Amino acid sequence: MQSWQLPEHIADILPSSARRLESARERLLALFRVHGYELVHPPLMEYSNSLLTHIDAGLSLKTIRVVDQLSGRQLGIRADITPQVARIDAHLLSANNGINRLCYAGSVLHARPDGFLSTREPLQVGAELYGYADVAADIELIDLMLKSVAIGDVGEVLLSLGHIGVFRALAEAAGLTQEQAAQLLALMQDKDAAAVNAQVVAWKLDGMWAKAFSLLPALYGSRDVLAEARAKLPDLFAVGKALNELQAVCDAFPQQAVHIDLSELRVDNYHTGLLYAAYGKDNHEAVARGGRYDGLGEYFGRARPATGFSFDLRTFIGRLPQCEQQPLVAVAAADLPQAQETVNRLRAEGQAVVIDYGAGQNGVRKATRRLQRQGDGWQVVETEV
Repeated sequence: MQSWQLPEHIADILPSSARRLESARERLLALFRVHGYELVHPPLMEYSNSLLTHIDAGLSLKTIRVVDQLSGRQLGIRADITPQVARIDAHLLSANNGINRLCYAGSVLHARPDGFLSTREPLQVGAELYGYADVAADIELIDLMLKSVAIGDVGEVLLSLGHIGVFRALAEAAGLTQEQAAQLLALMQDKDAAAVNAQVVAWKLDGMWAKAFSLLPALYGSRDVLAEARAKLPDLFAVGKALNELQAVCDAFPQQAVHIDLSELRVDNYHTGLLYAAYGKDNHEAVARGGRYDGLGEYFGRARPATGFSFDLRTFIGRLPQCEQQPLVAVAAADLPQAQETVNRLRAEGQAVVIDYGAGQNGVRKATRRLQRQGDGWQVVETEV
């Protein structure tokens, strides 16, 4: 192996793709800004406990740890920006007891890739809303998520909805231990209906709860699933509340293609309620995911209702609009001292001016214009490439 080769699932981004990514990032941040979301830049590295690795086992496996040579404490390289934003809301912005709308766009690093073709260095872009528990906040974030993924050519978007509250209400009512609930949740995430049924039988659960858990993997499909769930699931307040929230989202997007799955529970441990994701026409994996995670800030001193979404902008590289390199203006190195004032003015106006050192160096072969002396001044003259 060559010493300069990169680790597995790590890659450089070359100029043409980098231009497209940065252009998309700028558009996204502009979109967030006009919706009232303020940009934050959390640090790439924190003490590992602050990244909630001790709370979320899945997040812990993704987090790369190192020893801080200054303090001797364990540091973590962030694998998810959401816990950091929750810390900012709970601690640094604690003077605001109302709503905080925050957004971000930055790299995260994973110890392991999410999939065979996944990068270990996603460019995570997202938005979070803190301080409002009503489903209207989730609807606002879903709307923003759909507008965000529209920057990529993913075709018709399918909005996928779920709700962790249904499972957790049933687990509590059935008297499952924390370990049993976690085990059953893992089976739900694997979509293994037979294994779910076998497990509840092995635990000898009361017939009503056993039937409800076995039913969850089959409750998926169009908006009509909600009516079926109301008819077949136990009449629990928390279940009814979750179904009402799902119905409210469906009503808010009457023209949007929607898929509901009450066993689609691929969540981080900190999620507490409504779950949402966006799928592209040719994508087997979600291009964006989000959900409600009330109370995450409690670890940092302030528990608040919260909802938000994020996605890896790198997954859109092949679908982003082409972003051509700005036309170049070349100026001969020998002319630069006399033309410096004009060069400075052109650059201040946003034009790309490069110094031509001769022999086709410095990419000047791509220049279609050249700065030349015309009379007492300097003018940009069109040239043949």
